Amino acid sequence: MSNRTVFFISDGTGITAETFGNAIMAQFEMKPRHVRMPFVDSVDKAHQAIRQINHTAVLEGNRPIVFTTLVNMEILGVIKANCNGMLLDMFGTFVAPLETELGIKSNHRVGRFSDASKSKEYDDRIEAINFSLAHDDGQSNRDLAGSDVILVGVSRSGKTPTSLYLAMQYGLKASNYPTIPEDFERRQLPPALVPHRKKIFGLTISPERLAQIRNERRPNSKYASLDNCRDEIHEAEAMMRREGIRWLSTTTKSIEEIATTILQEIRPERLEY
Repeated sequence: MSNRTVFFISDGTGITAETFGNAIMAQFEMKPRHVRMPFVDSVDKAHQAIRQINHTAVLEGNRPIVFTTLVNMEILGVIKANCNGMLLDMFGTFVAPLETELGIKSNHRVGRFSDASKSKEYDDRIEAINFSLAHDDGQSNRDLAGSDVILVGVSRSGKTPTSLYLAMQYGLKASNYPTIPEDFERRQLPPALVPHRKKIFGLTISPERLAQIRNERRPNSKYASLDNCRDEIHEAEAMMRREGIRWLSTTTKSIEEIATTILQEIRPERLEY
């Protein structure tokens, strides 16, 4: 099943097609080749896409899988009429039945980012990204009260990528603080975080995985040694238990799983549930 190609075609960024398509393909034990085709927003580009899809079908001897989120009916018509792949039109599958059920027509907007310059949500997301970058790794104590969530944990436990994912995906202002030996000696949270305890969420990780990650950054250092990683993890988890902080292990979890767990626990006011 390795000689199978999956195409993601969109007249926008293709993020929706790829996210949805990947979620479906993950149900199958196979590793197909991925081809992204964003901004297919003209009939000429549709014919170019068809030539590539049909050429792939001939080379591989299998029908490619084609996920589309095309909203322009003329362009979609070209794809449907000429595609030699298995076509999965996600908007046609879901939007048309919803139009019937709701009794209203969809706006057939190309992409969720097409009017970004006029969107408050987009502006909020950019602001959240800037905030999260400014408050990465304890760089700034300023306006911590403005944080939607504050992540704590030892260095390299996944705080920075999780913070940025929460900002980029959900528009949340995420700060993160590394727990350090001085905190362990005091046996308490960094003083700047104490007033914001309700917003704090802890990340931990297995010592073995932490040592592996740190050795990639600073090989053969005390910082990356397994004994040091064990000590730091032990002290950090003990602190979180003492302080009553909610926490999870990132060892085997994806950024998406970590973020979803945090959202369910913290439940920021700006998000609807």
